[in-house]
Amino acid sequence: MPNLNNVPTLPSYLLERLSACYSQEQTDRICAGYAAQRAVSFRVNTLKATAPAVLEQLQTAGIATTPVAWSETAFFCTDSTTEAQLQALSCYENGEIYLQSLSSMLPPIVLQPQPKQEILDMTAAPGGKTTQMAAMTQNQANIMACELHAIRAEKLKYNVEKQGAKRVTVSVTDARRLSPYFSFDRILLDAPCSGSGTLSLHTGAGLQNFSPALVQKTVKAQRALLKKAISLLKKNQEMVYSTCSILPEENEEQVAAILKTEQVELLPIAFSGMETLPLLPSQFAETLCVCPDAQYEGFFVAKLRKKANG
Repeated sequence: MPNLNNVPTLPSYLLERLSACYSQEQTDRICAGYAAQRAVSFRVNTLKATAPAVLEQLQTAGIATTPVAWSETAFFCTDSTTEAQLQALSCYENGEIYLQSLSSMLPPIVLQPQPKQEILDMTAAPGGKTTQMAAMTQNQANIMACELHAIRAEKLKYNVEKQGAKRVTVSVTDARRLSPYFSFDRILLDAPCSGSGTLSLHTGAGLQNFSPALVQKTVKAQRALLKKAISLLKKNQEMVYSTCSILPEENEEQVAAILKTEQVELLPIAFSGMETLPLLPSQFAETLCVCPDAQYEGFFVAKLRKKANG
């Protein structure tokens, strides 16, 4: 067990699960990540601006940034910049940047959506990944963005419009109930989860609600969404399953189960700059499990392809 004096407010159930799933050194790394004050990060929206133009505006405002190795449009602030400071700038107001955690930018990077594709974002609010995919395809792909909750769907619609994502259809529905007549070339399932990768001892985020019941509830929803995603995916096409959790029952165990019951295969993940990510060990060499730290939230990403006989 980790030293509880160092992490006095983490739920005991979480500490037990971490100790069961990871080594002492890895558990200590995770706990240090929970305690870190995470840097503010953002993505330049290439539908409305260029990275040099945005960085010039930030420099003028006295905000220092650092690029990441795996994206030309992703940055984190290297000083004590707050979200409010970025939100006060015209580049934010105009939708030229989108405040987004670095980890949550990874699923679209792995999915690699292409122009002219039919794309489904199954649990899309508040819209970071939806608008990221719109920018990656330069508004040349058709994206269906689903959100079950009406209030969150309104936020999604607002961000889609603000970011200039022109070919996005927001559907206020449970993606598990989508008609079987739909079919997609790419599917992003950033599944609801316990949030075990995003807990923060600095802000207290997520600590109160974390419980065995929450994990059990999300595991059930994840399984149903994953099965639905595969049914809607065209043969020989690809999807990404991701969570902001670092617990195997929400990640590797879900992948292992679906590999046994569905006609899908796990694909290796490879992109330039991936070696700079702070990774945790995973049951599958093909998947990514990001360790929380001062720049990244804990996150899991897997890439699947539906077989031709699926």
